[in-house]
Amino acid sequence: MPLILAVDDSPSMRKMVSFTLTGAGYQVVEAVDGQDAYEKAQTQTFDLVLTDQNMPRLDGLGLTRKLREHPQFKTTPILMLTTESSDLMKQAGRAAGATGWLVKPFDPAKLLDVIKKVIR
Repeated sequence: MPLILAVDDSPSMRKMVSFTLTGAGYQVVEAVDGQDAYEKAQTQTFDLVLTDQNMPRLDGLGLTRKLREHPQFKTTPILMLTTESSDLMKQAGRAAGATGWLVKPFDPAKLLDVIKKVIR
């Protein structure tokens, strides 16, 4: 069963994402911000990382860059799930190593569809 790291500083958003993913048969580990996610990624290997952009301590782009520096996360899909929708921000996401970009509020069916396409 694939293991997904869900990162968002909003407890309600983490719960909605977790509910959607567990309902589809995925295992989910939640993180409250990029720093928390990075620390969890040191002790576990994830099949996919789903992260918000705007968070305290370490934002989504910073987390993506830090994860991509580690061999075990070189090819792990990293999806940004954020309210940010500008082309400039999406380009920054690609440059940091993000696999894809989804805009909140998210459609659960679309989120699961994207995950199915990128998860190994």
